[in-house]
Amino acid sequence: MDLAYLRAHPEQLPTFLTHQRIRETPVSGGDICAASRLTLDDGHSVFAKTWPEHAGRAVPEGFFATEAAGLRWLREAGAVAVPEVLVALPELLALEWVEPGEASPEAADRFGRELAELHRTGASAFGAQWPGFIGALPADNTPDDGPWSDWFARARLLPYLRLSVDGGALTSADAILVEQVIDRIGEFGGDEPPARVHGDLWPGNLLWGGDGRVWLVDPAAHGGHRETDLAQLALFGGPPHQDRIMAAYQESWPLADGWRERVPLHQLHLLLVHTALFGAAYRDLVTRSARDALNGTCRATVER
Repeated sequence: MDLAYLRAHPEQLPTFLTHQRIRETPVSGGDICAASRLTLDDGHSVFAKTWPEHAGRAVPEGFFATEAAGLRWLREAGAVAVPEVLVALPELLALEWVEPGEASPEAADRFGRELAELHRTGASAFGAQWPGFIGALPADNTPDDGPWSDWFARARLLPYLRLSVDGGALTSADAILVEQVIDRIGEFGGDEPPARVHGDLWPGNLLWGGDGRVWLVDPAAHGGHRETDLAQLALFGGPPHQDRIMAAYQESWPLADGWRERVPLHQLHLLLVHTALFGAAYRDLVTRSARDALNGTCRATVER
């Protein structure tokens, strides 16, 4: 099997893998999936993701189709580097292989400009035309005209707050704190039309390529708020050269006043996803983010 044959017959990839007709080397695939590098007969490499056998349940319906749809949608913008989808099957996703490289200041500058261009491409509504996932959890992508604050509270905060409380990761007192943020979300300001966002843009979903570009991988793509992508990018220590990325972004498309005070609000979504998925280890980050968001609202009110 070579790359041309794979593009023409993507449904044959599982058969070739089952019969060990392709050299397969395990690689890092993130927290959810098993991943491998496939070496084809013509020397090309392909990145493949599968649902791990030890997961304890079958792959969720539409899981890989959702990721493929998001990758294609981001790639269509022609802004940020996004791997080509080669195979999208219910049990497997195969993508163009991206050779890793160094995280350089020049790549960071370029990525900041390209991310602004991606966001500016926009979306027809908040949400998407395909069902959503964030990690292994469903995400409500029902298209919504907004305003953003109402949609974000309903579709991106409340569902994961409920899951976190039901799973024991957050207490009732924690829930009350987050609910205060949700009840006051209209006071934060910053509503904008939907941007074309990655949706899960923590630093681990940036791939610094050997071609000197930053590639986007593992999206939960949808129409959302551009500040959410940028706030997620600052989580867990941030990426290399984060200051260069932000400076280039701001030069290309300046953020609205008050964006710094809104960072904790936008981060709250992904942190609630973490408590829903991984438990109480992320509880303190959720409560700190909620308190910081409320304090930011108070400061903004005083300044006005």
